[in-house]
Amino acid sequence: MTEMSGKDRRALRALGHHLKPVVQVGQHGITPALIQATEEALATHELIKVRILEGAPVDRKEAATGLAEGTGAELAQLLGRTFLLYKPHPEKPKLRIGTPPEAALHGHVGGEGDRPAARKPRRAITQGAEDEGAKAPRATGGGAKAAGRKAPEGGAKTGPKGPRRGTGAALPPRRHRS
Repeated sequence: MTEMSGKDRRALRALGHHLKPVVQVGQHGITPALIQATEEALATHELIKVRILEGAPVDRKEAATGLAEGTGAELAQLLGRTFLLYKPHPEKPKLRIGTPPEAALHGHVGGEGDRPAARKPRRAITQGAEDEGAKAPRATGGGAKAAGRKAPEGGAKTGPKGPRRGTGAALPPRRHRS
């Protein structure tokens, strides 16, 4: 298997973060039966987490490299007594490593792009400039001034459903002690 780039390893670490260990290296160490079970798990999942138990006779680094070499998988991460192994399926790979996702392709790469927002033309935004044909900005919100009503006494703010209740809006503003 070819050497993976740092971005590919980072992507695999992100995908494998939530995984539970599928294979455990126990008191017998790395045996042919363990290698076969790991190969079957890799054929099913492509990315697996392996846990080394405390009673294992091999060192964690030796176990990770030995199991990776024995299965032909790539060691994506070794963290404590847990490591990630990745081996793509030969016919139908589930994980695409090394190719950008389709949403990452932008308009300047390959024409219009595949994002819906890339196809829409941009409009110029004018900030406060009054054009001859432009409408005056409308007041938004449901306050008393927008509806043409008087503001209630006591400084209470109103919303589209009337004065606010339960927020302390009807209380007078606090005065600072001097």
